[in-house]
Amino acid sequence: MSDIAIVCQGASCACKHGSTSDSLKVISTHKEYVNEIEGSTKMIATTMDIGVPFEAGNFGNCKLQSSSCTPSIVEWKDFYEKVTLSNQGQILTEKSKAVCAIAGTPCVEITFHGQTATPTKGLVDQTDEETHSQLNPLAKPKEEPYRESKIKAYIQRV
Repeated sequence: MSDIAIVCQGASCACKHGSTSDSLKVISTHKEYVNEIEGSTKMIATTMDIGVPFEAGNFGNCKLQSSSCTPSIVEWKDFYEKVTLSNQGQILTEKSKAVCAIAGTPCVEITFHGQTATPTKGLVDQTDEETHSQLNPLAKPKEEPYRESKIKAYIQRV
């Protein structure tokens, strides 16, 4: 599973029979979060997120019926089976697909897993100065206040 991302609150999803995408809304209740310190916004999506677990609740116009594409998720396929969370659900991955009651097939796909990197002070403190200055030459290195005072003193003399 090392090269497959875990899906969380806010993941982007699309139905192959719909015309737009929608954001996943984790509706199952549990206490497991991913990629955040506080554990408040990136709840892990599980196989228990069935029904209409989406923010807008539709995928635009449906190709299978002459109305809006309002999904009714009955089950998830291709989830990570080796871990069961506190809600008795298994973890959804970016390879997971949802079976919609309208289509009867796995037609809802994850297009973006929802995880975003969140830099912390601890990570910044561990940064290698030389690498950081090469990646971001405009950022102030830790010695900047000393160098800045030397530059000001030099300018005043000229």
